Amino acid sequence: MFAYGLRRILLMVPTLFAIILVNFVIVQAAPGGPVDQLIAELRGTQGSGLGQVAGGGGELRSTATSANENRGARGLNPDFVAQLNQLYGFDKPAPERFWIMLKEYVGFDFGTSFYQGKPVIQLIAEKLPVSISLGLWTTLLTYLISIPLGIRKAVKDGSAFDIWTSGVIVIGYAIPGFLFAVLLIVLFAGGKYFAWFPLRGLVSDDWASYSMPHQILDYFWHITLPVLSLVISGFASLTMLTKNCFLDEINKQYVVTARAKGLGERRVLYGHVFRNAMLLVIAGFPAAFIGILFTGALLVEVIFSLDGLGLLGFQAAIGRDYPIMFGTLYIYTLVGLALKLISDLSYMFVDPRIDFGTRGQ
Repeated sequence: MFAYGLRRILLMVPTLFAIILVNFVIVQAAPGGPVDQLIAELRGTQGSGLGQVAGGGGELRSTATSANENRGARGLNPDFVAQLNQLYGFDKPAPERFWIMLKEYVGFDFGTSFYQGKPVIQLIAEKLPVSISLGLWTTLLTYLISIPLGIRKAVKDGSAFDIWTSGVIVIGYAIPGFLFAVLLIVLFAGGKYFAWFPLRGLVSDDWASYSMPHQILDYFWHITLPVLSLVISGFASLTMLTKNCFLDEINKQYVVTARAKGLGERRVLYGHVFRNAMLLVIAGFPAAFIGILFTGALLVEVIFSLDGLGLLGFQAAIGRDYPIMFGTLYIYTLVGLALKLISDLSYMFVDPRIDFGTRGQ
């Protein structure tokens, strides 16, 4: 296991390099970079309105102010455009910029946001607790619901319970999580019927002044609807996976033999079938968590105005804030590769008979 883990860790380096390189090339080829956006804003903005473009950087604001003095009738002063390119680092060739970025990323130096004026690593650290809260609670609740339900469906295969729960699962699988989020807002967050839950944020504005029990209740009060919308849309596939794994194991010869020896149905199910059937389900926990954390929660964060990594990356992509875009991509990829390794090692831990290191030998 150690040798396999070491090989996988070494393989992460070229994988991470390839992913960053492909995305860097794509972003460079895409039109509408930060300089283009600022120039377009400058052409259509008069006077002090340029300060809104600056976002958070004083240097950019002062540069934009000088643009008003240099702006001619037909466009911007070429010297000012050159200053913008230098400010954003685009005065260097793309290969040189990529090499500089790689050297900085090794030390987790992602630079400073173009528009927010803060270090990217600080922004990621500020937003990470929100995304982890969504991903962790959603994954835990999904497993707590899907595993017992899948086992029950396998035991009651073909019964009325199995049929009507399958209908619910099909509906949950077919409707995206963000549509459930909108429905929950309309029903329970003051959209049209009830105003039982808050619409925005992870905690109340005066959360710090609450007592500890009140803070915990306030936190769960805010996160209920976002997590529920993700759980409803995410439990379907895991439930069916659990059911199919149990059905596959129940029909095997060792189960027939155990029953023939007079073992009770509960002991057969949980003493013999459970471990083998749950191999795929339990070992897939890291992959499920990373999927919910970095993909499924994006639109939910936007809908509920949760200031997490998903919303941060979305706003950066819209505004062409390249340091945040590449910084979050680097973190996403690194965490994804690490959790994939943990997922594979989990298979080997749950069932020692599995050895990825001997495949192909």
